[in-house]
Amino acid sequence: MSKKEEGLTLGVGLDIGTMNLVGAREVEGKTVFTQVRDAFLDLDPEAKRSLKMSGVNFLESNGSLVVVGDSALTMANLFKREARRPLSRGVISAGELDAQEILNVLLLEVVEQAREEGEHCFYSVPAPPLDDPGQDIIFHTEIFRKIIRGHKYTAHPANEAMAIIFSQCVEEQFSGLAVSFGAGMCNVALAYKAASGMEFSLARGGDWVDSQSARAVGKTASQMCAIKEKGVNLAQPQGREQEALALYIRSLINYCLQNIVAQFKKVRNDVSLPDPIPFIVSGGSSMAGGFLELFKDEFQQVKGFPIEISEIRAAADPMTAVAEGLLVLAKQEHEE
Repeated sequence: MSKKEEGLTLGVGLDIGTMNLVGAREVEGKTVFTQVRDAFLDLDPEAKRSLKMSGVNFLESNGSLVVVGDSALTMANLFKREARRPLSRGVISAGELDAQEILNVLLLEVVEQAREEGEHCFYSVPAPPLDDPGQDIIFHTEIFRKIIRGHKYTAHPANEAMAIIFSQCVEEQFSGLAVSFGAGMCNVALAYKAASGMEFSLARGGDWVDSQSARAVGKTASQMCAIKEKGVNLAQPQGREQEALALYIRSLINYCLQNIVAQFKKVRNDVSLPDPIPFIVSGGSSMAGGFLELFKDEFQQVKGFPIEISEIRAAADPMTAVAEGLLVLAKQEHEE
């Protein structure tokens, strides 16, 4: 029986984010997403029995027990500790010696082993950041290629923001301008008829908002992140903490828009845009209440925006838009 007869479509999309890993597959004609928190927590060996009894996912490394994924955050709150992340500012954290082993476990939890040898997996990578040229994107890209190949896939790196265009701009024949407001970075891509015209990232994101607002009001970044995730209405912030979050989110949006203007001016002679294109806003940070309205307000303040925009809209699901776009590419690879 063939894979198609089994209702099995080959190809995997994998969004590798600083905060979450999201996998996408097609099963019986429907796209199925799997998500896990990109976090881990080390515990003393004495906790092994209780972890086994509770069914918590963990591994043993260097004499310690390491709890991974969503359970790491739950356990961190229980023991009043900070969960650690294998990724920082959009790429593999240089200070986390166990990052590769942790990511291997998390990745397997999201996409499992390839369903047949050489199954295509497209995974997200950021573009080189304009404001942090020392950021090592190559090392990050190749480490994930190695990890994914270890699970019997053929691995393909793909730009995170371009993936949003592939999932959200089907009706426009994959023409659009997309911004992914992630935890570690903001990723930007411009495409016309699926051809990339501009790609870059900025080394600011939700983590930057958390740390800056925390400094302003005398809180920790973790506390500000928790306040943000509980729900903030950016149009009507309540209290000093929410007001600080709204202020720095507005600053992040403005910073992103100004860089888009500056970068497009550098490539405009090489990019032909005969028609207006949509502007797609996505990423975890864009899920705050009132974000799209705040974004539109900041967009209106930009003088001489060089790209003719047909509309500004949010991704249908900012948490899965990247993985969905990568799945489009993976399926196409198997069809060719």
